[in-house]
Amino acid sequence: MKANLLTIAALILCCFSCKTDSKKEEKDPVKKVVSEISNELSESQRHHEWIDLERENGTFKAFVVYPESNVATDAVIVIHENRGLNDWARSFADQLASKGFLVIAPDLISNTVEGVEKTTDFENTDKAREAIYALDPMQVTKDLNTTFQYIVNEPSSNGNVSVIGFCWGGSQSFRYATNNQEIKKALVFYGTAPKDYATLESISAPVYGFYGGNDNRVNATIHDTKDAMEKYNKKYETTIYDGAGHAFMRQGAEASANDPNKRAKDAAWGELLSILDEE
Repeated sequence: MKANLLTIAALILCCFSCKTDSKKEEKDPVKKVVSEISNELSESQRHHEWIDLERENGTFKAFVVYPESNVATDAVIVIHENRGLNDWARSFADQLASKGFLVIAPDLISNTVEGVEKTTDFENTDKAREAIYALDPMQVTKDLNTTFQYIVNEPSSNGNVSVIGFCWGGSQSFRYATNNQEIKKALVFYGTAPKDYATLESISAPVYGFYGGNDNRVNATIHDTKDAMEKYNKKYETTIYDGAGHAFMRQGAEASANDPNKRAKDAAWGELLSILDEE
């Protein structure tokens, strides 16, 4: 009888444990998404390469993806969100390369914290964000210049280099356009212009902005940015996707994404490829 009671108790405990684990998995979809993206990256047919680029007092990492092409191609610098160069950012780089572009995605928080070589080495995304917002803007520009010089001189590149950024990276894409007159196009996803509008006068590349309709924190800056760009006769075209939120490119790629984010992601992909393909 005692043995039977112990067996029943063990079964109840096991069932409870299974339900608890199941609920834990349901409440932690991020790990599942990251795992799916990691699998997609590992199964990609394109050549991926991690490289070390020089910076003062050390190096930083960058992720390079080569398109399947028999001729030199346009190149794109991808600037990550405030989460750092995570699997989603690398997946975006891979997908862009599948469309025929040579892509380089610098890990701008690489080796900025002692003992942390890559974004994926951080304890969590909060730690990565802390490292992002501790960056010296001038150092970011230097690292982007180093990234640009590497990819513009890469034998697979035809010398035409554009830049795409998301969130924090979107703002850096806009800002970098004020610092490098050699880039061909700047694509800004839900990022803001530099606060000092006078710097916009130095922009030579056309700037294209992509925004979610439900992202007023960022969208509230668009009107003044347009006025400043018009003042300096600079090209600034914007698209706002109704119902989409901030980070719709990443969120829209998730299986659990809402319809507005999915639609915005799909539409933005088509638009960004059209822009990059323009002569």
